[in-house]
Amino acid sequence: MEAPGFWDDPDVSNQKMKELKNLKDTVDTMTGLCTQYEDIETLIEMGYEEEDAGLVEDIRKELDEFISTFEDIRIGTLLSGEYDNNNAILKLNAGAGGTESCDWCSMLYRMYTRWAERKGFSVEVLDYLDGDEAGIKSVTFQVNGINAYGYLKSEKGVHRLVRISPFNAQGKRQTSFVSLDVMPDIEEDVDIEINNDDLRIDTYRSSGAGGQHINKTSSAIRITHLPTGIVVQCQNERSQFQNKDKAMQMLKAKLYMLQKEANAEKLSDIRGEVKEIGWGNQIRSYVMQPYTMVKDHRTDAETGNVDAVMDGAIDTFINAYLKWINKKPEQD
Repeated sequence: MEAPGFWDDPDVSNQKMKELKNLKDTVDTMTGLCTQYEDIETLIEMGYEEEDAGLVEDIRKELDEFISTFEDIRIGTLLSGEYDNNNAILKLNAGAGGTESCDWCSMLYRMYTRWAERKGFSVEVLDYLDGDEAGIKSVTFQVNGINAYGYLKSEKGVHRLVRISPFNAQGKRQTSFVSLDVMPDIEEDVDIEINNDDLRIDTYRSSGAGGQHINKTSSAIRITHLPTGIVVQCQNERSQFQNKDKAMQMLKAKLYMLQKEANAEKLSDIRGEVKEIGWGNQIRSYVMQPYTMVKDHRTDAETGNVDAVMDGAIDTFINAYLKWINKKPEQD
């Protein structure tokens, strides 16, 4: 029996309601699949009995939809990591290349926000720094939704763009790089001890799009963990104290994830942000000229429809990664 007032706790209530809705949606989807399977069987029988070749196209369409939905459910079963069902915090950093890289950073930010919209997830900007001339120099944002981290953990790494630069008067082809760091939004207080002497805490004036408090007070917080060099920032909350609390939460989550991974790899190899944002480190390439192709270098998943990918259609790469990462132990 649950303690009195358990469901009265807003945080607990919201979490339980989200879990219940997710379970209900899964059951409804499975029920719909069963019905669709029976419909396909009926159409096939009708086609044979009536010798109606015109039903082939209808059967193919129903079968494609069935396979797509079934594959989505199957992929969902691979999200069994400890924090896979949590919200995700993403940080995009433009690499060397000035305006071109900043523009690429803004394109990736748009891609992930469009993907979140497709999933019915919400996006909350935590920190934002404009490029000097155009685009975004860096942006930290939180994607809220069931299994957000489970899906987006596949995106951590360096993303490479090849195109004819709109910022180059000579119309030359140019390569740009942006790094993406992804971590779960761990709401509970994780068991991590942080020495205050290991922290450098800076305040600065908020910038970029935001609420009425933006650019009025030095409420934004930047925390640097000196032993590891990890930097976390937050500027979207209404007060300096709230920004500091959120930044500390992000730092603890990041240190906790590093601590868990340190058993398998050295710390210097784990931290995605210490890798150079450039050649040889990219996880995925987006080529717009002289041909069009997006290719993931870990899974070999690829597509020629770059426009669709930049509009948020990245499930092909996410799904391929989840299959790949779940097969790795067997291969080892």
